[in-house]
Amino acid sequence: MYSVMVEWTGDQGTGTDHYRNYKRDHTISIEGKPDLLGSADPTFRGDPTHHNPEEMLVAALSACHLMSYLHVCAINGIVVNAYKDSATGHMETFPDGSGRMTEVVLCPEVTVRDPDMIEKAKKFHHKAHELCFIANSVNFAVRCEPKVRST
Repeated sequence: MYSVMVEWTGDQGTGTDHYRNYKRDHTISIEGKPDLLGSADPTFRGDPTHHNPEEMLVAALSACHLMSYLHVCAINGIVVNAYKDSATGHMETFPDGSGRMTEVVLCPEVTVRDPDMIEKAKKFHHKAHELCFIANSVNFAVRCEPKVRST
């Protein structure tokens, strides 16, 4: 079980009496960890300096893939020295105000110790994707476009 507290902090004294009269700000708290400041995407009147749910979903997919990938490499004898992902999420919105994430693209750049392991390391992204708890929980495409090099 994972427990998270989300508390709205955007009341400006009049609650939600009008769409433009309240902030979308909130605090995300997890016991024993630093709080995260959250808001809506700026498109939806959110604070651009705060984390928004869409970004955090993309981050969760990227981080889960990272953890799964490192696991697969470790148990298969591939030494990873560096890993950086520039992930992007794509969303569509509808006239009724609803929306949905349509795709997330992971673009990890991986450095492995042994140049002979580059091809094998590329293939392990597929296995990592199969193991990723978060990717297995979403109903949209999660693609991975990795680059692997050696030190």
